[in-house]
Order: sequence, then C-alpha cells, then structure tokens
Amino acid sequence: MAKTLIAFFSRADENYFGGAMRYVKVGNTEIVAGIMKELISADTFKIEMKEPYSPVYMTCIEEAKKDLRAKARPELVSMPQSIDKYDTIVLAYPNYWGTMPMAVFTFLEAFDFTGKTILPLCTNEGSGMGGSERDIKKNCPGAEVKKGLSVTGSEAANSKTSVQKWLSANGLL
Repeated sequence: MAKTLIAFFSRADENYFGGAMRYVKVGNTEIVAGIMKELISADTFKIEMKEPYSPVYMTCIEEAKKDLRAKARPELVSMPQSIDKYDTIVLAYPNYWGTMPMAVFTFLEAFDFTGKTILPLCTNEGSGMGGSERDIKKNCPGAEVKKGLSVTGSEAANSKTSVQKWLSANGLL
C-alpha cells in the first residue's frame, strides 16, 4: 500500500500578513499541514532548525537571506531514520527569498528521492512558488516533482477547498 509523508517547515512568532505584522502561535504552513492530515492518511514530520531564526520578523528575514547567500544547511532538531516506506512526499514550506528555507534543503539532501513523487506546497503572501519547484527538482534527481500548490499564508486556515482539489488531482484523495 502506498504511504505518504507530509514533511513541512513552518514558522510561528511574528509573521507578515498582507501588509501588517502579526504574532501567531502556529505558523501558516503548519496550519495547512494540519488540513492535509485531516484529509488524507499520512505521517507527518516537522522540519525544525536546531537554532531557529529570530521570533522578530524583520530579523528573521535577514537571517534567512544570510543563510540563502551562504547556501547554509542548518542543523535540524531531528530527522526521519528513513523515507524508504514512502511513495509520496508532500513537501510544505513558506517562500523565503524566492525558494524554500535552507532547513528544507538540509532535509532534502539527507535522502535519496529516486522513484518517489514529491508534491510541493508553498505558503506566501503573494510571491507564489518562486523557484522552489526548480530547486526541488535539482536537489532530488530521480524524483517525480509534481506541480506545486501556492497558498496565501494569511488565508491558510481557509485553504481546505484548494488543498482538497490539489490532493485529489494528484491521486491522494
């Protein structure tokens, strides 16, 4: 039987919502991951940095930009032992400077995704998927990377219909 993993990176604390800053206890991507978990049978794995970015939004984006420029691979709190039992990986993340957070690259580079299907989902406030789909393909040779879903972060709690359609179109529902 095909098994699915929802691997996601999400950031709470101060976040940007359509022009204003707001403090949140649960990040937008984690909200969408929760919606997916309600809709499909899947395991979940939260990609967490051992040394997280600042809770202050403007400081966080500067730290993320610095990591991007340095092509940093931040150490993670934990890592699955293996992804061998999964056929499909739903990879969810916010758009950081036109791609995925560097912690997501750390996760991707730890495994061989050959023969796996990757479904990218990117939360953002208008910047869409950026170059993340291209970056996933580059970092996961041998994987089938499907068309991603862009979710407006400030609308994450209301994204169930679009997430449902996307999961259905990709054979997970």
